[in-house]
Parts: sequence; C-alpha cells; structure tokens
Amino acid sequence: MKTIAVIGAGITGVTTAYALAKRGMRVTLIERHRYPAMETSYANGGQLSASNAEVWNHRSTVAKGLRWMLRSDAPLLLNPRPGWHKLSWLAEFLAAMPHYRENTIAIAKLAVAARQHLFRWADDENIDFDLERRGILHIYRDRADFEHGEDVSLLLAQGGVQRRTVTPDEMRAIEPTLAGNYYAGHYTESDSSGDIHKFTAGLARAAQRLGVHTRYAQEVVGLSADARGACVTLLQDGAPDIAVYDGVVICAGTASRALAAMLGDRVNVYPVKGYSITVHLDDAESRACAPLVSLEDDAAKLVASRLGEHRFRVAGTAEFNGFNRDIRADRIAPLVDWVQRCFPGVATRNITPWTGLRPMMPNLVPRVGCGKAPCVFYNTGHGHLGWTLSAATAEIVATLVHTSYGQAGAFCGAPHHQAL
Repeated sequence: MKTIAVIGAGITGVTTAYALAKRGMRVTLIERHRYPAMETSYANGGQLSASNAEVWNHRSTVAKGLRWMLRSDAPLLLNPRPGWHKLSWLAEFLAAMPHYRENTIAIAKLAVAARQHLFRWADDENIDFDLERRGILHIYRDRADFEHGEDVSLLLAQGGVQRRTVTPDEMRAIEPTLAGNYYAGHYTESDSSGDIHKFTAGLARAAQRLGVHTRYAQEVVGLSADARGACVTLLQDGAPDIAVYDGVVICAGTASRALAAMLGDRVNVYPVKGYSITVHLDDAESRACAPLVSLEDDAAKLVASRLGEHRFRVAGTAEFNGFNRDIRADRIAPLVDWVQRCFPGVATRNITPWTGLRPMMPNLVPRVGCGKAPCVFYNTGHGHLGWTLSAATAEIVATLVHTSYGQAGAFCGAPHHQAL
C-alpha cells in the first residue's frame, strides 16, 4: 500500500486526507499547529456559497481598489510598499482579467460539485457544524452594483448556480430581521452556511477513524522529491525528524508557495488578509434580532452567517499586506458598525475579533494537480472559497493520486495546473 503525506490540516488538507483514506490509501496528515483548522479554517464567514464564485479579476474591482487605497477602513486595502511577491502576483492578477468569464463559470461548476460530497460526508460521519440550509441573500444598495450582479448571475447560471432577483420587500420576507434601505437583491436558495472549524475538526476525527495518521504540532522545515518518493523533514520538539513517503500532497495554504519552491515548483499563492467578528448572542433580544439566512453585502464586501443559537459571524475585507496577522481596530470597526446598522437589535458588547490569511492564486482558480516531480501533488490556493470548493478539489486530487499509484504503481505523467 502506498504511503501519502498530506501537508496542512486546514479544510483542504483534511478533506484531501479523508478522500484519500476513503480510497484505501495509507495517509499521514501533517500540521504545524496542535490541532486542525487553526488558521484560515478557524473563523471565516461561514458560507458555502456557490453564488460567490465570481473571480475578482474584473475592471470594476481594480477601479474600486484604486479608489480605496487611501482609506484605512476600505473593504479592499493594498499596502503600497513594494515587494517582488506582491508585484508579481498583481501582474498575474491583471493578466488574468481576459479570463474573468471562463474562470467564474469554472469556479461555479466546482462549487456545485462540492456540495454533494460535503453534505454526504457530514451525514456519513454525523458531523454537527451548525448547518443552515436557508440559502444566501445578496443585498445591493445601488443600481450599478445590482446591474453588475445581474451580469454575474448569467455567468453563474452557466456554471449550474441558479439565483433569482428579489425586490426589497421580498428580501425582508426572506430575512425579516434585516434593516436598512436597499435597491434590490439576489437569492440563492441552494447555498448554505455553517461553522468551518467544527466541520474540519469533525472530519479530521473521521479521517483518523479511517486510519489516517496525524502528526500535529510538527512543522515541515525540509522537503525534497524524486522518482522514488518524497522526503519530509519535520521539526518535532526542537529536533529534526526525517520521514519518507511514496507521495506528498501540498495543502498548506499560504505556506504552499515556500514548500513548492523546495520542490522546484512555482505556486504563486499570496496571503490576502481577511477579518471576522463572532458576535455572541447573550440575550434573548439579540438572538431574536440576528438573521438566520446568510447574507452578502456587495457594497461593504461583507458576509454574515448565523452559527447556531448563540453566535453570529460577520467577515470580509481584503488586505494585501504580506504575512501580517495583526488584528487592527480600524479594520474590525466596520464589521461592528455593519451589525449595528443592519441588525440594530443585536448587542455588540461581546464580540471576538479574528484575522486570517486567505491563500489566493492570481486568477483565483485553485492549484489542483501534479508538480514537476512525479510524486508531488497540489491542492491549494482556494482564496476566499476554500470551504465552498474543498470537497470537490479533494475528490479531484484524491482520484489523481489514487490513479497515479494504481496496481502497476504508475506515476502522474506530466504536471497539471488548475485541473478543474
């Protein structure tokens, strides 16, 4: 039986390890933290949102980003300090703009495919993750943003995502607690929300029951590969430990770029920083006034999800500032203000702020497939849609690995990129 190392125990690593184990492979899951899902998979917006499949490589996004550069509270913030990684990523981002339509459709198709796997796994493994299958309501405050959203709906429909236009009255019928004035909205009934951390931790336990060996609190400090297999050097309790595997899958989020470089591959993942707040619904009025339907506010670039009876998650913003994990008060304040404006009955005296680094490719299409070495595979770079896409990309890479190590022991023949 072939041995496969999966590096990274966030949502993509855990789903990959699980999908490999379901195929009967011997898997070791490696994570530098003590527990799974402790970085970007810890406290995101909570949405399983095929309706949010639009890639960012559009002229309107670039125009807004330039206008917002001097605003510390802007939804999208670009640190003007130059750096080769940032500049190369931005150049590739602009170069991908002609592929905006095809990439949006491809992501939508992937998101639709992911749903069936994720819900089946949750049912099979009895994972409670505060799932709400009430759809996602996309709200617009002006005509221009709504009309752009109408164009996006046409692309999503080509990818199998159906979302319908709703009037302000229909919006309030869908979510009666929503306050404020709106131009119109879109509603995607097939979307859902839940707690990514609870899901990932639950699936990690299920993977262990299937025989996945976990090596938590161990950091990868060396990595090499050739036709014979992959050599992984781990730092455990301050001492190096070398392990050899038949193959390795890189699912390490923002660390994937550095690991890929050790293997001779280029994976231009950039850490796009996002923030969230978890509003603790400590009183009956707050619980009654918090929404049950998940929302996306186009103007504020925020999403919101109810997580069980006692929590409400609001997340968003995009900050291009390298590997910076500082929680800035001026970036948290707009999230709190949004709650007070849209759901004034919800008390915001008890909130938990958080920040995470989204691993984003320049064209916003995840890197899924083989590396240069025949035993190296990638499942990384999912950006803001990691949870939404992870079950599908895990199935893709697990099938690829399983096929590559078939009865004849054949390897993946040539590098693949964005194998969607």
